[in-house]
Formats: sequence, C-alpha cells, structure tokens
Amino acid sequence: MEFDIQSLCSRPIPCSCGRTHFCGIAAAPVESGAIRRLPEFTAAYRHILLIADTNTYPTCGPQAAALLGERLENTLIYRREGMLVPNEEAIAEAEAALTPETDFIVGIGSGVIQDLCKYVTWKRGMDYCIVASAPSMDGYASTGAAMIIGGMKVTYTTHAPKYIVADTDVLCQAPLDMIRSGYGDIIGKYSSLNDWRLAHLLQGEYLCEEVYDLVKRVTDQLRASAGQLVRREPAAIRLLTEALILVGITLSLVGSTRPGSGSEHHMSHFFEIVGLIRQEPYFLHGTDVAYSTIETARLRERLCAVQAPVFRPESPERRRAAWQRIYGPFAGEVEALQQHYGLYDQDMTALYREKWPEIVEILRQCPTAAEISRMLTDAGCDLAAFEKLYGRAKIADALLYGKDLKERFSVLWIGYAMFSGGDAQ
Repeated sequence: MEFDIQSLCSRPIPCSCGRTHFCGIAAAPVESGAIRRLPEFTAAYRHILLIADTNTYPTCGPQAAALLGERLENTLIYRREGMLVPNEEAIAEAEAALTPETDFIVGIGSGVIQDLCKYVTWKRGMDYCIVASAPSMDGYASTGAAMIIGGMKVTYTTHAPKYIVADTDVLCQAPLDMIRSGYGDIIGKYSSLNDWRLAHLLQGEYLCEEVYDLVKRVTDQLRASAGQLVRREPAAIRLLTEALILVGITLSLVGSTRPGSGSEHHMSHFFEIVGLIRQEPYFLHGTDVAYSTIETARLRERLCAVQAPVFRPESPERRRAAWQRIYGPFAGEVEALQQHYGLYDQDMTALYREKWPEIVEILRQCPTAAEISRMLTDAGCDLAAFEKLYGRAKIADALLYGKDLKERFSVLWIGYAMFSGGDAQ
C-alpha cells in the first residue's frame, strides 16, 4: 500500500492478506487553503449545524460560517472552564442544538469535538465533516468514538467523517504542545504495532502485513521531522497531519484499532480515567501516549532480559483490592469488563513458556526506551514532566492495571503475569 490518503478512500482495496479493505471517507485534503473546499463538500446539505468550542472556534470558525452561508442552521460553541469532556452533558448539548431538519454537522476541532460529532451523527444516522484545528491525534479518520459515559471511557464503533478538511494554514498555528502531542501519538505506533504482532502470535488475532508495513513506514518517515515540526515548517506539519489521518484510515481498513492503539494507549487511557475520577491533571492524549511508549519499551527490555521466565500471578483478591484502590466506585465496571473479556480465567503461562523465544524476538523489534526518548527530546518534549506529574507509583499502577480498561491483549498482560508480585507458580 502507498502513503497516499486519497488512494485509500472510497474504493475497494483487494489485499494480500485475503481481505478487501474499504474506507468510506470521500475526501481528506491536507493543503494550504483546504477550508475553501467546504462549500464543495457540503453542497448537498441545507440545514447544517456547526460545532466547536471556545478554543477551536477562533481558529477558523468565522471563516467556516461565512463559507456555509445561509445553509448554516445553528452554531454550538462549547464553553468550559477546563477541558471539554465528551460525556453525557456534552452529548445532550449537541443533541439540543439539532433540529428535525438538521442534515449535516461540521465540527471544528480535534479529539473531543471529533468524538462528539462522530457519536451524535452516528446516533442520528447522518453524515458529518471535521475541520481539523490541530495535528494533535490520530482519530480524525477512525470510526471509534471515545466517550466518557458514567465516568468511564467507552469507545463506540461509529462511523468515519465523510470529509476531513485539514488546512495547513490553520494547523501551522496550533499550540506547540498539540503539535508535539500528534507527533507523540505517531511515535506510539512502534508500541501498538509490536502489540499487534504479539496478539497475532499468542491470541491468533488477524494481522494484515500490508497495513502493518504502511504504518511502520509512515512512523519511520515522521520521526526524522521532529525539528521541523517544532519550527512549524508547513511541509513537516503536512506530513504529520497526513500520518495522523492515514493511521486513522488504516483502522477502518482492518476494522480494528490494532494498527494505532496498544499498551501505550491503554496507559494513556488509565491516566485520563484516573484523572477524571480523582480530579487530578493529565496530559494531552498524544503526550501521554508518547511518554507511555517509553515505559512500555522499558517493559519490553525487561522481559527480553529474562532467559527462563517465572510467572508470579497476582491473586484475584489482591487484584480486586487494587481495582478498588485505583478506580473506587468504578471498580465494579472494570471487573465486569474483564469478566466479559475472560483472559484472567485463562492460564496463559504454559503458552508464554512455549512461545518465549518467539515472544522475545517480537519484543526486540520495538525501538528501545533510549531510542524512543531521543525521538521525543528531538521534538522538545520534557521527559521529566511525566514522572513529575504522575509519580512512579501511579505509573507502576498504569503498567499493571491500565490493561484492565480494555478488552485487548498487549505486552502489559505478559508483564503483569511476570511482575505483579503474587506467589510463584
């Protein structure tokens, strides 16, 4: 497969993996002045709702409103003291802004605005377009909507936008921490791809080598542009944005988040959820992913150093006590999720021992923690900020229990089986 967004959209792609891939996005221009194509993309719609927040609307909201003209039926601008959370309150505001005639939504923003537009239009059975405000995350083209429902993060499989408008004139002006966040989200693909190969070996999960290779090539290409990104050079911002959109497209192509989300994302979700539960600060999603990629690389190196694995699984009682300590009133939801997944009920240790040489061979394919650290410092990331904000105790909890927020195998499960500190098996 080629690194060409448009060639991957709106057409069947027969693949050597045996499947025919498809992504329903009609167009995703990444270029200077891309927002001027908004009238073209929305020509078939007459009652359009524009959604943004107080941070994203100033980036290009007035221009978008002018381009939509009299077809702009309503505008919703979320107003929050802190970060906008895609929860029941935000969903209700969006639904209240709809009328029976509304036939299209244009969102201006990145992660949270994208998820809200995706979720609300999916429930309503209508299309939407996202105008990117920052190259900060890889969810623009994905079908997953990461919502906070009942205080917990729930990812719904919804639909991708019909159009993505990525105007580099807008994106080059994004806050530098959001540019670094997008870069960090892509660097995290070294971890997610490694977990995908582990799951293929140990769980028999489907793996498309062409998609795997495409995401790996894009990640390798982007890592060399860190310096240009922090200088906001348009060519580098365009490359980053194309990489973020392309990774989202690959999720649609394979019908799974595997190419873009693994142990590093599970840890990121942990910091966000625990932050919401305890009202504690957390980083932007991609920033958490980047820092967590260093931690998962360290875990891989620690596992690779083991010649003859000895597993010390935690007892169910200690695990439930840890969930109660960490997740408080939501511990029961975490336990119910893992009961549904069922991996705790399986004894994986015999398989780990049998496959240990192959496991180690896969783990060594991931860059080392030192290499990941250099990639991030090249982009000006402050590595000390991660431990300063969270502390080693919370990071250790994320390594052991971040996996429990998802029904997805990753290196965290192997690390848990070996290092959770229960009785020797």
